[in-house]
Amino acid sequence: MIDISRVIPHRPPFLFVDRALELDDNRIVAEKHLSPGLDFFKGHYPGFPIMPGVLALEAIFQAGAILIGSRILAGEDIQGVPALTRIRDAKFRRMIRPGDTLRLEVALTERAGPAFLMKGSASVDSEVAVNVIFTCALVKIEGLNLLEHMNGE
Repeated sequence: MIDISRVIPHRPPFLFVDRALELDDNRIVAEKHLSPGLDFFKGHYPGFPIMPGVLALEAIFQAGAILIGSRILAGEDIQGVPALTRIRDAKFRRMIRPGDTLRLEVALTERAGPAFLMKGSASVDSEVAVNVIFTCALVKIEGLNLLEHMNGE
């Protein structure tokens, strides 16, 4: 569907999206399989490992960045790199365990210039684990131009 490495600068071990399942101008559905061997499981509640909530949020934020990056790739006249600027109403509803597959859903709810207000969730087996409202803004970062990155320059 979309080559994630072309639309966001994140790379392993800090890439928390494996694939986009659905993608249009205002919505993305993506997933991340959580291998039991991931490093954070080794130290986050040894004996009963769970994914840190902040990393579940990061997976949602990365899905949102892919949504924004895909708009750039499609030729929308916007420039910069998506950066998180606001988190609101994060709610943690269930634990995420080794071997789970996160279903990440993000919808663009409003846009104001370079700022994108989004609503996102991460679910496991159709049960919401985390939901959040957040904003990403396109920022200029010296030495990192997402459009050039996308074009392999």
